[in-house]
Amino acid sequence: MKSLFANVWTKRVVSVLSLVYTYFVIRLCYLSIFYTIEVKDRLSLCLVLSGLSLAAIVVMLYTRKQMITRICSFIILPAMLPVVLLYFGEWGMIIPIIAVGIVILLLSGAGEGIKTALATIILLMYIFAALGYFMFTSFFVASVEEDEIAKGVSPSGDYRYRIVNTSDSSDGSTAIYVEPNNTDISNSFAIFRLKNMEHIVYISRPSVDSIDVSWDVQKRQDITDYYNSLSDRIEVTVTDAELEKLGFTYDNKLTLTDLSASRKFALGKTASDVRPVYIDELNAEQLDFFGIGKDADGRYYVKEPSDELIKKNGSEPGDRIYFNEMKPKALKYFNSKNVDPPTGITYFNVQKNHTVLLNTLTDAQLADLGVSDSGDVMSIVIHKHTGGKKKDEESSESSGKNEASEVQTEEKEITENKVVFRYYVAELEDYYNSGRKFSLDLLK
Repeated sequence: MKSLFANVWTKRVVSVLSLVYTYFVIRLCYLSIFYTIEVKDRLSLCLVLSGLSLAAIVVMLYTRKQMITRICSFIILPAMLPVVLLYFGEWGMIIPIIAVGIVILLLSGAGEGIKTALATIILLMYIFAALGYFMFTSFFVASVEEDEIAKGVSPSGDYRYRIVNTSDSSDGSTAIYVEPNNTDISNSFAIFRLKNMEHIVYISRPSVDSIDVSWDVQKRQDITDYYNSLSDRIEVTVTDAELEKLGFTYDNKLTLTDLSASRKFALGKTASDVRPVYIDELNAEQLDFFGIGKDADGRYYVKEPSDELIKKNGSEPGDRIYFNEMKPKALKYFNSKNVDPPTGITYFNVQKNHTVLLNTLTDAQLADLGVSDSGDVMSIVIHKHTGGKKKDEESSESSGKNEASEVQTEEKEITENKVVFRYYVAELEDYYNSGRKFSLDLLK
């Protein structure tokens, strides 16, 4: 048995367990960046993590001279830095893992020079990261007093909401937040809630007295008919991939924007017309006026590109520079040159339009864009009170004294009933894009 544990291959196999523990730490690092934590049972979590960490340190010390364990010993402490900062206060979870990281770093099989250098670097990382984080949260994150007065879940369970009253020097405010109810990661010890998913669907300043929330389930076609009855100019923003799926090409979505008055007049429009002009709508003479050419296959290009534009696009002299192939920096340069030098007035810009009219989309196309056949709609009834008592100062000539009297004014209740959230709009406008994006908001 002693020879088995002394065998180098046994140690190499067992060192894989170090990799499993390190993966768990990296996973926790990821969760700390993108999720908030709500611990259900701190004692149980601390005991379980302590047991796992004790087992991990035994394994790591046994395999400390193996390459896998050495690498893991260098990863654990840096990976725990976001956890320490963003889950600050959850010591029952943090301390056992930090203890493992410190012990294995100091006792790993790496050379003393490497361990000293890494320990110094990691210590400096913690000091400067903590300093920067607490300065950011102190100076750039507003401190407000919030009171959650109500919360609930939609009938389908897809969304949840909370109503929050905020106290400030301007009579406060009331806001309703809605977020998906299916993005949480839950286990026996904690719930991880995805950050930056809340969408404000209603806000009132000053705060209201009470809000009654009701949910309804509506079908996609009924909501489409309702919006189309309001206006035939409602636009939907879509991605490049969705435009292609709807049958549009790059070129037939190219528009002229930021047109100067003189350019609008040249197109027969008024100076107050703000709608984008689709290049597909221009005739050959108008295209030539803007220095744009059109191929037989419907692709648009710059008729007389400058040497600098050719250089920025990485093209060769004599090559046609098509807008659908133009590099972003080249298009930016092209637009920057369409300016009147003396006045700085922009003549026009060429941009791709990413909107389509809602009334041009069929029900099947809306389904392709990710809009469910039916879903949740939130309505609210708002109660506000106005009026009350106020003081009025009357001057008494006979006594020469000011007497304060209360004048009773009529108190009124204002009831407002409105729809504030439709699943249809949330899915169509990608309110809750599941992609994880790095931003400073994650530090709040």
